[in-house]
Amino acid sequence: MRCYCDGSLIKIEENRHKMLAFIFLYIMGRNICQATVEARSTQMYYAKLIIEKSAIGNITGSGTFSVSIANLQVDRLQKTTTCVSASDSLNCNCEPGYRWSDKVCKFNKACCDDECTFPKNSSHMCVLNTTVSIKGSITLKGTSYHDCLSESHSSEFKDCNNNLSQEIKKVYSTLVGFDIFKMTKYSSGSVIGEFEMTIVSNVNPQDLTDKSNTLSKTLSASVRLETTGIVSLRTPTSPVMYHSVQELTCTSQANLSSSLMWHLKTPNGVDNITTGTESNFTTVSETTILTIKVSEVWEGEYTCGYCEGSAFVNICHKSSAVMNVALLPNIDTTKNPGFPRCENKEDNVKVRVKCEIAKSKEAYNVSWRSSDKKVKIIPKTLPESSGETLVYAAEAVTGCDSSMQNPELMCIFQNSLGQTRNASFSINIIHAGDPFCAAEGDWEDTKAGYTTVLKCKNEDGQRQRKCNNDTTPVTWEEEVSECVNRQVNNVLQRANMIDSGLGLLDVNAAAVFSRFENVTNNTKHINTFADMNASVYVLSTLRQKLKEINNDSTVNNLLESSSNLLEKSLEKSWKRKSDEGNLSLAERYLISVEHLIKMTNLTRLNKKRNVEVATCKSKQGLKCNNSVFNVSVSLDRSDAGHVKTAGFKQLENYLPNKDETYVPNSIIVSTTIENEQLDSVVVEIDFPLLKPRAKNVIIKCVSWDNNNSEWSLNGCNWGGSSNEGRCVCTHLSTFAILMSKYPVELPGTTEITYVGLSVSVISLIISIAIELTVWTAVVKTSTLYLRHIAHINISLCLLVADCCFLASSKPREVSEILCKTFVVLKHFCYLSMFFWMLCLSTTLLHQAVYLFHSVSRKNYLRFSLILGYACPLLIVAGTFLANHGGAEGLYFSSDTCWLVYTGVLRGSIHTFVIPVGIIVFVNVFSMLVVIMKLLDQPKNTERSYVKEKTAAKTAMRSVLLLTPIFGVTWIIGFLLMIFEPLSGVIAYVVNYAFTLLNAFQGLFILLTTCLGDKLTREALRNRLKKNAPASISESSTKLESTWKK
Repeated sequence: MRCYCDGSLIKIEENRHKMLAFIFLYIMGRNICQATVEARSTQMYYAKLIIEKSAIGNITGSGTFSVSIANLQVDRLQKTTTCVSASDSLNCNCEPGYRWSDKVCKFNKACCDDECTFPKNSSHMCVLNTTVSIKGSITLKGTSYHDCLSESHSSEFKDCNNNLSQEIKKVYSTLVGFDIFKMTKYSSGSVIGEFEMTIVSNVNPQDLTDKSNTLSKTLSASVRLETTGIVSLRTPTSPVMYHSVQELTCTSQANLSSSLMWHLKTPNGVDNITTGTESNFTTVSETTILTIKVSEVWEGEYTCGYCEGSAFVNICHKSSAVMNVALLPNIDTTKNPGFPRCENKEDNVKVRVKCEIAKSKEAYNVSWRSSDKKVKIIPKTLPESSGETLVYAAEAVTGCDSSMQNPELMCIFQNSLGQTRNASFSINIIHAGDPFCAAEGDWEDTKAGYTTVLKCKNEDGQRQRKCNNDTTPVTWEEEVSECVNRQVNNVLQRANMIDSGLGLLDVNAAAVFSRFENVTNNTKHINTFADMNASVYVLSTLRQKLKEINNDSTVNNLLESSSNLLEKSLEKSWKRKSDEGNLSLAERYLISVEHLIKMTNLTRLNKKRNVEVATCKSKQGLKCNNSVFNVSVSLDRSDAGHVKTAGFKQLENYLPNKDETYVPNSIIVSTTIENEQLDSVVVEIDFPLLKPRAKNVIIKCVSWDNNNSEWSLNGCNWGGSSNEGRCVCTHLSTFAILMSKYPVELPGTTEITYVGLSVSVISLIISIAIELTVWTAVVKTSTLYLRHIAHINISLCLLVADCCFLASSKPREVSEILCKTFVVLKHFCYLSMFFWMLCLSTTLLHQAVYLFHSVSRKNYLRFSLILGYACPLLIVAGTFLANHGGAEGLYFSSDTCWLVYTGVLRGSIHTFVIPVGIIVFVNVFSMLVVIMKLLDQPKNTERSYVKEKTAAKTAMRSVLLLTPIFGVTWIIGFLLMIFEPLSGVIAYVVNYAFTLLNAFQGLFILLTTCLGDKLTREALRNRLKKNAPASISESSTKLESTWKK
């Protein structure tokens, strides 16, 4: 047997042997430390003895040990390692109080337990449990040691290296147990020297700090040290069970003043370990116990340690150990076919089943089991490798007997510690006569009442589709996809882990927000409901786990990612196809982002494309004002603290709105305050409306009610028609404006409109029929020709306009294209009606002023057609094109099927109002001139002129009657644009007056221009008498009478 013994600590006496010993040591070993006069230098000697077992006591009991070079005093001669010789190796064990060095453990994990096997010629030996290994670096200023950066074989390097080593050893060799020192590396950046040394005794951390401070002052350098041995870390025996609770114990030799730090090194990097949902700390004296709930993320190299120091000296006392975990897999299952079909009871069917897991270091023992002994399972020998996964497959054979109740298969994975995890399959057989949904695309034959599940391609999650057995025949339901982009899902998994204890909470949150912002920048990653749902869950998870956000970069990533989710191109991603009414996604988004913003330390305006956040600090006597997306928010409380206002674009379209008669007409604004204890506040909000409000449309100021998931009127009041966008609320919440889809209808106006327009349409048809009937009898002069041409065209235009008015009387039931068509026709026909009146009045004015200048009927007709139809056509076409091709909201309103009014001299309605106003003014002016001319004519005028004068009076009477009828009607209509229709009694009177006059215009034309005209009445009477049955004698008499006349 062989026994290795620790060498002796040599004490150099300060008496008469001092100089002799110094010379002896110097001559015999240049690398032996040379201490200063104030301190003693120490050096370790090691001896390898091969002795008989019976002689061990004689050696360890001796107080001195003789060597050939000198007699040295030997202290504490100890046995460290005992080895037993085998045929070609040595089996060695450490004695109590000794252990294998970290170097030996690193290269041979089995040695870390106790016994270690080495080659025959090995000289490894155990070290004291208190042995301290030190790695350090020294950064030297100036040029004194610049030669240490020379080539390693040069004399300059050797001299510099030797001098620096001696200076360092002068200091550290005075530590009791100083053993080995070695310079390992030099690098530039000043002169940076790295070294290693070993102390085979207890080291007082304060002594090490003092020595390092001395070295720093002596060499004007900064020193960095990392020790192993002062702190020890004990881990459970590896591997440990999955989902077990394990304890790791960190103990220090001395009471260290600095805080204990824990780290875990994995292939993904190094993370701090803190108190979290999966980790906890217990400290008693110099011992700290880390308790963790084990999963795959907790496998790796653990380090506990204390770091302390100053600007020039920094020392870390660390200990490391590895803990391996016996893993259990997540199992994805597939079967083919999913629903095997049987034609006969005697048949057998085969089903190929697969269990897929992620690749890992764990070597699983996989077995298969069936709930029915009649099912035969034939497993495949080796798993199939598919990218990052392993697929274990088997073939199941079962009979078609209908008495078998859906046999269940199971794949079982067992890890190295005997823990198991399984996944099961049900074999659902389609027997002869069973209803099923036939294969369609990716979906195979599926038994009625069952759901087919497919794994997503290149994404995480599943696709599902049910065969509905509630119908005859059975039918497929809509596909439900839970496929989530892998990058989005990865962010969600990281968000779930931020408070596990692995890593600092703030650092983890910052990393998640940064990654989330990068992922959402590409809208292709979040263009489905499942992706959007996972993204909102990221925000919701972070809201629940965080208490504050103080990092500016993290705040920016939060707002940027929140804004990305509201991109207009992602509108469909907010709704699930199978449930269009499910908008709870928007509620979770709003609550999460609102709370996350409240956690931030924002002090200035932060603008993103779809999210803006503004803050202000309330002050005595001053209102706190914020503005986001041109929405102004004012709060008058001096004790509110910081007031944060957030604006969200597009979100108003996604929040549930239970009242379908109202739609959002503003962006959503959320306001929070620092002092949440305030009993009441008054918040004034000025919204710019997304769409102009029609005068007879109701607006509501609302706030979001989280309890009932709906918009609420409680505590909010509208500013009125004079301040359409103003809301005043007495609480803090999320605010918006809702506007009625349809104008408010006064009682009876609909009935009046239908009756009046029906009467008008019939009256206009009668008027046109009368004009055509008496045409030859009444058109005797050019003036009468002018009058009746105008009457026919005015009646025709009004008839078309009234028909369009009737057809579009219920705008909500009319498609947008039809509504636009009706608006164009009404715009054109109403304008043409007034322009034909203009033709009539201007022609009369021309005849009154220029008495002897007659205009032929052909020229008059040409002039009238141009003025009556061409001019209105140009106005309508120009207005249509100028408003983006008749765009809804610009040219016309789909709520009213009429032109748009957005304010004074704003809106397409003014292309109707202004021409009509001008025409009414010209008509009144023309009539005044004509009347003056007719009154001023001499009495002895020619007989032909008397006829023209009579015809002119008749035409003038038509203009004088029609102008008030049409003019007054539309003047009242213009007043309705200026004044609020529902603001009082006068407004109600005006509304009813306009409805009556507008509805019965056709009747007024019939009464005034046809039945009210004597010439037309006589012509019509004569026509009727002429067509009436009579005796021959009566007819002859009348004919003779007529010739006499």
